[in-house]
Amino acid sequence: MTSFLAQAQEPMTRAEVLADDPVWLILIKVVALFGFGVLMTLFMINWERKVVARMQHRTGPNRVGPNGWLQSLADGIKLAFAEEIIPTSADRKVYWLAPVISATPAFVAFSVLPFGPQVSMFGEQTYLQLVDLPVGVLVVLAASAVGVYGIILGGWASGSPYPLLGSLRSAAQVISYEIALGLSLFAVVLYAGSLSTGDIVDAQQGGWFALLLLPSFIIFVISMVGETNRAPFDLPEAESELVGGFHTEYSSLKFALFFLAEYVNMVVLSGFAVTLFLGGYMAPWPISAIGDGYFNTGWWPVLWFVAKMLIFLFLYIWLRGTLPRFRYDQFMRLGWKVLIPANLVWIVMIAGVRAINTSTDVTTGQKVIFGAVAILLIVLLSLLIPEKRVEEDSGVPTTGGGYPLPPLDLEVPKLTPRQAALEREQRRRKRAEVGAGASTAGGSSATTTDGTGKEADDGNV
Repeated sequence: MTSFLAQAQEPMTRAEVLADDPVWLILIKVVALFGFGVLMTLFMINWERKVVARMQHRTGPNRVGPNGWLQSLADGIKLAFAEEIIPTSADRKVYWLAPVISATPAFVAFSVLPFGPQVSMFGEQTYLQLVDLPVGVLVVLAASAVGVYGIILGGWASGSPYPLLGSLRSAAQVISYEIALGLSLFAVVLYAGSLSTGDIVDAQQGGWFALLLLPSFIIFVISMVGETNRAPFDLPEAESELVGGFHTEYSSLKFALFFLAEYVNMVVLSGFAVTLFLGGYMAPWPISAIGDGYFNTGWWPVLWFVAKMLIFLFLYIWLRGTLPRFRYDQFMRLGWKVLIPANLVWIVMIAGVRAINTSTDVTTGQKVIFGAVAILLIVLLSLLIPEKRVEEDSGVPTTGGGYPLPPLDLEVPKLTPRQAALEREQRRRKRAEVGAGASTAGGSSATTTDGTGKEADDGNV
């Protein structure tokens, strides 16, 4: 009986509290998450245009609404009433389904993100999270991967070469950067001891993983930008090469769904990065120490979560306004030859450090020796990587960046064939005029008659 009472008095876990939510509260959370995704999309579109305009010394949107902040809403209404044009060569079923496949998983990923601790909503104790799954991290990765199928199917179903090229690029891109993104989560899961997003946030009460696992954090941020097809990794769109990329043949609400999916994915992965590396909804250190953790209770953590999320969203805008688009070979080289090998080396180091820390037989001196040997091995491996050099006797002149120049005999002629013919004609006429003048100056004495009775000129003709 005593053990039964002790079990009854134990606090409920996060998953148990969320599983006990009534249906009406679940519906409120679903509507709130959907509205948050749509509002953040409208805000991000306008914020991006204003920030990039400020970087380029322009004004940006300033007509619709207060200081132009309703411009994205007006654009959305315009898209809703725009004429829809469907290519005759399109596969209509897949063409209609692709934008839905792209947008739906983006909203599904919101369900496992914890926005705050336990609060009271209309008299019900609940967490500011829709559901806490034991594999919440994998849900976000799966939703991000499934969303790419919408891009691939949209490009294929359009029946046009440029969208098809964009969709093929997207397939290669998600394979390359999904691996780096998944490997960067290994160290976080290892230190947190769980795949639950709520448990990962709770594990960072002693310190954020962004500081403890800095290489994983850097690789995750780079892979996150590549996963969302944003500049400088926006190769599936590539307006300067592929007209508009995978959505070239889309218009009206279907184009708006692709647009919505892109920005919702940015918001989701920004919130995912906050959850994994920046302590989730917990307040930063100076604020968290005020009032014995008062600002980590109630509805305050929602403010910290959104503020941290906006930092990553600003990073997206900053990169777009600063960096040019990568070449495709540079993009693939970064994913396969830099991010993935660096991730594997970092995982081995983290696993070794964890094994040494958990072992009671290893002394502090042995730990220092192990660290020095690991650093020495990394330096030696970096020295063994052959440097790419251009052979001097190859006969191919190169620029300063190591790229070959085109053949130097392919020079543009100074004159077109027509201009050259006209110039030759003018020289011939000048020579004829000079010859005619000389013959006139010689008079009749300079002329004779040949056997045919015609006059022949003595001078130079």
